[in-house]
Amino acid sequence: MTSRPPLHCLRCARAADSFAGCRTCAAEGIGVNTMPPLADLAGVDLAAYPGGPWGLPTALPVSGPPVTLGEGNTPCVRLRTDRDQGGSAEGELWLKYEGANPTGSHKDRAMAVGVAAAVAAGADTVVAASSGNAGAAAAAYAARAGLRCVVFTNERVPAGLRAQIDALGAERRVHPGAAGARNAAMAQAVEEHHWYPLTSYSSPSPGGNPYANEGYKSVAYELARDFAGRWLDAVVVPTSRADLLAGIGRGFRELAAAGLIAHEPRLVAAEPSAAAPYTAALRRPDRAEQERTRVAAQPTVAFSLGEERPCWQGLDALWRTAGAAVALDDEAITAEGRRLAAEGLVLEPSSAVGSAVARDLARTPGSMVVAIGTATGLKGLVG
Repeated sequence: MTSRPPLHCLRCARAADSFAGCRTCAAEGIGVNTMPPLADLAGVDLAAYPGGPWGLPTALPVSGPPVTLGEGNTPCVRLRTDRDQGGSAEGELWLKYEGANPTGSHKDRAMAVGVAAAVAAGADTVVAASSGNAGAAAAAYAARAGLRCVVFTNERVPAGLRAQIDALGAERRVHPGAAGARNAAMAQAVEEHHWYPLTSYSSPSPGGNPYANEGYKSVAYELARDFAGRWLDAVVVPTSRADLLAGIGRGFRELAAAGLIAHEPRLVAAEPSAAAPYTAALRRPDRAEQERTRVAAQPTVAFSLGEERPCWQGLDALWRTAGAAVALDDEAITAEGRRLAAEGLVLEPSSAVGSAVARDLARTPGSMVVAIGTATGLKGLVG
């Protein structure tokens, strides 16, 4: 069993000893994740970076051997814009397609690191609360490491994702209704059985396992490498608990601190309007109100997204980059899915919300915008 880097609250800087977020901030009704220190990338040759979380192992809070299925190095695909169809001048629109990861989503980057951290901690069982993609990734990487995996989920998970989780040997425990029920069941299991948690389980939610989330920094590293020498205006990220958004932000901060990029791109949270706490928060006049925002989340076609409160880590990433949050209704998200399919890309609706928001931002002449396409939509076609 190896030691792990210390965690501290992103908001109040207090030290923490668990994965339940900052208890002090939670008492104020604010979900804040606790994170390890930022990595020092001084001396890194970005052009030689091979990609993926394990391409820069010293940037990760795990000292043991990697657990990997070849995640990362996902392609950037240039999307057609109105200019390509003879319309007015526009900027460039790109999609970083995370559906190319081994289990079909960005979650693989986090679970590769999280399961490696579980192995280093001497765990024999990992546990996740998930509407699908995180559970599938947890199951795959646990199987790779020879660990038992339990996934707390609900009855609304698409058949393709259920089949994937089952095929990978995970134990799926179904808790009907809202996410709170499955999270509460997971919290009880963590407390009673000391299973290693890979996702968020406390309320208000602070975000997922902080060591696992460091795997998302590799998205920023890959973008910086692949767009080297070009001015990247904005990166648009489908957002719920903001693990991916915050991880990308941390990666860009590390790159900027090491002088490996000239600037940090603006981060934009893309949300379904039926569950858009970041959009609601940023409409408020001051940060104290923003971090205490609460909305009534409703069902949406973007089933992987949907929170009632903004996780503080997401707000922090937006504040640091003068970012924004944009919400779209189900009709616009569905229309974007059809437009992507016409270009040969099948993404789940929770991914399409990001490219739909990015498409509007790329209408500025001379701009360059990247949307993170978080997951393939092929799983939703099964069943």
